[in-house]
Amino acid sequence: MSSEHGGPRSTGSTIMTFYPTMSEFSDFSKYIAYMESQGAHRAGLAKVIPPKEWRARQSYEDISDMLITTPLQQVVSGQAGVFTQFHKKKKTMTVGQYRDLANSKKYQTPPHLNFEDLERKYWKNRSFGSPIYGADVSGSLFDENTQHWNVGHLGSLLDLLKQECGTVIEGINTPYLYFGMWKTTFAWHTEDMDLYSINYLHFGQPKTWYAVPPEHGRRLEHLARQLFPGSSQGCQAFMRHKVALISPTVLKENGIPFGRMTQEAGEFMVTFPYGYHAGFNHGFNCAEAINFATPRWIDYGKVATQCSCGEARVSFSMDVFVRTVQPGNYELMKQEEHHGTVDSLAVTSRPRPELTLGTCILDQGTSTLAWRRSHLGPLKSLVGRARNSCPYTKVHSENPFLSAPQSIVPARRLAKQVPGSSVIPVDAADVKAVDHSQHSQACGILARSPKFPCHS
Repeated sequence: MSSEHGGPRSTGSTIMTFYPTMSEFSDFSKYIAYMESQGAHRAGLAKVIPPKEWRARQSYEDISDMLITTPLQQVVSGQAGVFTQFHKKKKTMTVGQYRDLANSKKYQTPPHLNFEDLERKYWKNRSFGSPIYGADVSGSLFDENTQHWNVGHLGSLLDLLKQECGTVIEGINTPYLYFGMWKTTFAWHTEDMDLYSINYLHFGQPKTWYAVPPEHGRRLEHLARQLFPGSSQGCQAFMRHKVALISPTVLKENGIPFGRMTQEAGEFMVTFPYGYHAGFNHGFNCAEAINFATPRWIDYGKVATQCSCGEARVSFSMDVFVRTVQPGNYELMKQEEHHGTVDSLAVTSRPRPELTLGTCILDQGTSTLAWRRSHLGPLKSLVGRARNSCPYTKVHSENPFLSAPQSIVPARRLAKQVPGSSVIPVDAADVKAVDHSQHSQACGILARSPKFPCHS
């Protein structure tokens, strides 16, 4: 097994690149575990370049008539590396029509010398023009007979959500397609429930990614609250709205470590639990993404912060994961829920990374668990290797258990499932002007803050 960066392990914000052989590529969960054994998760993001003999799809010539039902025009306001982004819904169009639009004079990629030159143009002109993003298109472009790393059939621990609960959440445990053009952007965020994610760039122009190591996630949130005071007052987890853009320059000024990586067609990017990431597309392209889980994620899922205003609340019960992988903690969790001793929204710390590393083995043993959970199919071996790798985080979850059989819940509308929450349409988002008087005050503010500030 090999990676681009020498040495046995990565530290800090360096984003690693991995080159698995076909044999190594055949076991998705095992290879993710190997990547983490090398420290890939510490950067929050890693790249995987598949073996040359592997193919996601034989041809993309037959997708021009595919529909992009809700293209989103991205409108940006701000300056000095701090921007707010909101979306306006556009009329349905086909992929062919979108491609022509992306390559038109109005939206095409500007002339540039290299990736660095294009990145400078992106941040210099970010508030000019409003590109259209073909995001959140349900479906997959992987051939059905693609066995390994097929985004639509990864076979991860997250499959328990559907197998045990009958719950399907679009974009979470079913894949989404993303058709991009020059300057289309995904703002700073972590994945829903702080899950892992995997993104495959099927074809087209590259995609640039930025990532903040999970251990510095609280510092990024602290800075964002200073830069976007109006938004932060309205929601305790406003970055889940995916509207906050902060440039690398501003991150540097505030001492926040980050990495950058450019993804090209045919490459995978993997994000890790509580890894903040953002980025932009260089031109017309198509990516496919989905979330997944490993036993290491469970302790992150227990304490994942939720959007408190209802605009971007996507949540599900952790019961099935704790019951299956951490059976010794399940009764304790249910007792705490019954007595209401801990409020999940008041948690001020996350699992310590050093407590969640390493290979895990269930106390009961693989054979016992296989007998008890024989209906899990391909998940048997994964769950059988897992145990509770760190002390139970005392959390009371107020989230309802979404257990309707085979219920398909669009991620943008999942807030309807949460009692007392409201839904704000994408094109009616609360767009607040950036308070630039706060920007100058915020620059350097983290230099005086502790390395791991408390989360308020």
